[in-house]
Amino acid sequence: MDYFSALGAFVHAAETRSFTEAGRRLGISSSAVGKAVVRLEEELGVRLFHRSTRAMTLTAEGQLFEDRCQRILAEFEVARDELNQARAEPQGKLRVALPQLGIYLMPYLVEFQQQFPQIELELDFSDRLVNIIDEGFDAVIRIGMIHDSRLTIRQLAGYQHRLVATPGYLAKWGLPAHPHDLTSHACLRYRFPSSGKLDHWPLMENGNPFSIELPQSSVANAIDPLKAMAEAGLGIALLPDFIVARSIAKGRLVALLDKFIHDYRSVCILWPSSRQPLPKIKAFVDFIVERIGTATANISLR
Repeated sequence: MDYFSALGAFVHAAETRSFTEAGRRLGISSSAVGKAVVRLEEELGVRLFHRSTRAMTLTAEGQLFEDRCQRILAEFEVARDELNQARAEPQGKLRVALPQLGIYLMPYLVEFQQQFPQIELELDFSDRLVNIIDEGFDAVIRIGMIHDSRLTIRQLAGYQHRLVATPGYLAKWGLPAHPHDLTSHACLRYRFPSSGKLDHWPLMENGNPFSIELPQSSVANAIDPLKAMAEAGLGIALLPDFIVARSIAKGRLVALLDKFIHDYRSVCILWPSSRQPLPKIKAFVDFIVERIGTATANISLR
């Protein structure tokens, strides 16, 4: 049963006290209006109209039902107007979840907010695996790929890690030529805030994982402290390439053991599937793709 059409037929009949006039308003026959009202009465188990050859009036139940239906239809009109307005211009609250590394996207996010002042950006930085649908997020940027039929996924440019240290540190303690040499160096380690586990350094040799027990000279559960300690000459750190690229280019840090590091990290942006995403979501996705690039562009987050 098409409840919404039936409600519309009932309300117009209640307002005009005529199936014929209600049908004229709706562009359907009077018999179609009458059948819709009868189906409603059968579904509800009450009579909505007193009918005679001369007049048609609402029953007490019909009057109560009309009040409710008027509110329902009025709310629908408001919702339709809001959606029409939303389709015309990106606006409204936009809830976005990002990993902790997403903090390095803040220059882009600030630029996005300046470009779309009608969008209220709500950011959630966390490495936990958020449930996009159940938690009501409009978009999520995530490290790694995910497959979910409820979501639309766009792969972004990924990144890799690099082992880095200062020229001064290497002059004092020597340049490691092989992963084995790391056991005699100060290693600055990252601890995942969500699990408490130390980040595994993705060392490989001849295509096979290379496992060694690394020292824990210093440990932090955020990237910036590790970068600061590495640039202070306190040891060797494993950091995302886009974070250390400028320091390497300026000679503040030196990349080590590149041929032994193999760990490309995929990055994607996800949002709830729909035939036509809301303008605020489309604007955000298009903006992020333009600024970060896609996997096929083979560029890192910068």
